Amino acid sequence: MKKQITLILIFIISEFAFSQLVINELDCDTPSVDDKEFLELKSTTPNFPLDGYVVVFFNGSTNVVSGLNKSYLAIDLDGHFTDVNGLFLIGSNTVSPVPHFLIPINTIQNGADAVAIYQANAVDFPEFTTAFVDETLIDVLLYQTNDIDGTGLTPIFSAFNPSIQIVNEGAGNNTNSIQRNNDGSYFVGTPTPRQLNDGSGIVLNGLLLSVAQLQYPEGESFDITFTAEQPVASDLSFDISLNNGTFNTSDFTGNTSLTIPSGENSISTTISLTDDVDDEGDEVLKISLSTLPVDYLKLNDNIEIRVVDNDFVVAAWGTPLNPTFGLVSSTQPANYYASLDGLSSVALKQALQDIIANPSVVRAQTYADIIDILKEADQNPANSNEVWLLYTEQGRAKLDFQTVSNSLGKWNREHVYPRSRGGFFSIEADDTADGKAIYWTTEADSLRHGNSDAHALRAADGPENSIRNNQNYGVNEYDGPIGNSGIFKGDVARSIFYMVTRYNGLDVVNGYPIDTTPGFIGDLATLLEWHRNDPPDDYEMNRNNVVYTWQYNRNPFIDEPDLVEYLWGSQVGDIWNQSLSVKDTSFLGIKIFPNPTSNGFYIKGLKINTTIDLYAVDGRKIETNTISNDSYLNYNLSSGVYLLKISSEGKSTIKKLVIK
Repeated sequence: MKKQITLILIFIISEFAFSQLVINELDCDTPSVDDKEFLELKSTTPNFPLDGYVVVFFNGSTNVVSGLNKSYLAIDLDGHFTDVNGLFLIGSNTVSPVPHFLIPINTIQNGADAVAIYQANAVDFPEFTTAFVDETLIDVLLYQTNDIDGTGLTPIFSAFNPSIQIVNEGAGNNTNSIQRNNDGSYFVGTPTPRQLNDGSGIVLNGLLLSVAQLQYPEGESFDITFTAEQPVASDLSFDISLNNGTFNTSDFTGNTSLTIPSGENSISTTISLTDDVDDEGDEVLKISLSTLPVDYLKLNDNIEIRVVDNDFVVAAWGTPLNPTFGLVSSTQPANYYASLDGLSSVALKQALQDIIANPSVVRAQTYADIIDILKEADQNPANSNEVWLLYTEQGRAKLDFQTVSNSLGKWNREHVYPRSRGGFFSIEADDTADGKAIYWTTEADSLRHGNSDAHALRAADGPENSIRNNQNYGVNEYDGPIGNSGIFKGDVARSIFYMVTRYNGLDVVNGYPIDTTPGFIGDLATLLEWHRNDPPDDYEMNRNNVVYTWQYNRNPFIDEPDLVEYLWGSQVGDIWNQSLSVKDTSFLGIKIFPNPTSNGFYIKGLKINTTIDLYAVDGRKIETNTISNDSYLNYNLSSGVYLLKISSEGKSTIKKLVIK
């Protein structure tokens, strides 16, 4: 009996010692993009130091990877204090008032889950730590949003509270929060972040930051206004900072030390953006307030403003919508494709693979590196501060790379050969962008590296990427957005042909294979037509050159597009020879324009008798002309891609002709 009394006393003493900090309010699910979720703690006394405490979130789902009552987030509270009402708010910057501790949006999971306070450190809870009860547990809340699983957390935490129950916040996308009553029970109601749930406590004066818009070009000015909910009782002085990344005090002028006079409730400052001559790219300034007095709170903070750089560079070549040809030359090394001469069919494809998958030369980069590669390789020729988006055929700011779940207005990495069809996914260290100098050795059997092969990854509009999903290409599945020009189609085809040549285990087939067996994609007939009707332009050649500087391999179907016909098209079985494509200095001055053309074209730069042979892409000779000076030729051709063999004095070169 004496031992039992001692244990009861220890429990009561422990309960009294740790009751000064509890979970006061939780909003685990909000409408739309889940950007206003928060957790609020409450201490018995105001301005309570939180040193030695950690908040841990547990996933109670039946998911064998991330669930099964394991932790997914631990927040160390060392160095923080509750406010004058004993409250401490954790949430994203979109929560109003602004939380004391900021976390990314959509971090707190819906349920059925748990959040607990321990007297410990975050390092004591590495990711996927199974929930437990011991003497360090201070408080715990089990919650859900009409979820049916998560009951496994109840028996675990019943050792802490035998009558513990799961509190339901409501159905998904609800507007409620779970709030603690003074007696320790919970109710569901309208969220009240940084306010006591019973309506008592000190009423704090909120300060709201406002600007007219969230984007300005260099050289313009804009006002920032700060408005208090109530007139200030005494002068309120505060500082603001606009610094963020590369944006600093050299990029603007304006007053950043402000005072709202006693009895008033607002103050404004005018910021003038410096119009320099440097192409720094678009930047983002961040309006951040300094710490306010304890009787004030920030209704918003860290407001980001896009500063559009007007010093962007326009390339000499056109966008895919306005393509140019012949301005960008291949940077392939001398004799890069020499080993292909005289080969056909399987031997030709194997020789190609030996070049583009050579383990002693070719490098594989990480999936995170792809972001940097795409910013360079997919740069919009009309604006160096943008990437060009596959499928939707438009430019988008490089800054708008998708980093959260909401993809609207963002761009992301599109696998032209879908990962689920290829059977390649992220691997260890794939989330580390370590640059060109650090890479993996790779070979033809390294299919895992297909996940980060830049020849088959493109910048794409986020929502359109989701629509495209993992469909085959063709009118029966994915044919691109309705109403666009389809200029992406040849690029897609050549990326697919590259992948099935570069990696063992991949193939392109006729028809529309299902995705249950990785390794197959269609439709071959469609992709052949896409390749023929949309030949490689300067944009695609530049892209090939850029990727080569990272991976040390090229897409051969951009450099030598006729190879497609020898491997899958009208010349399968024929011997391929590069001799017709050898560039000679005697032909460097020859120009064909306009190209593409609706019908006829000019040929300039000829000084001696020259034979012009016109071929269809499938190798059929259509017509021959002999000219000796600048001429206009009109062949009255149907739309498509043609080849001009220009021969003189025993030498020849090939030029593409595109008829719109």
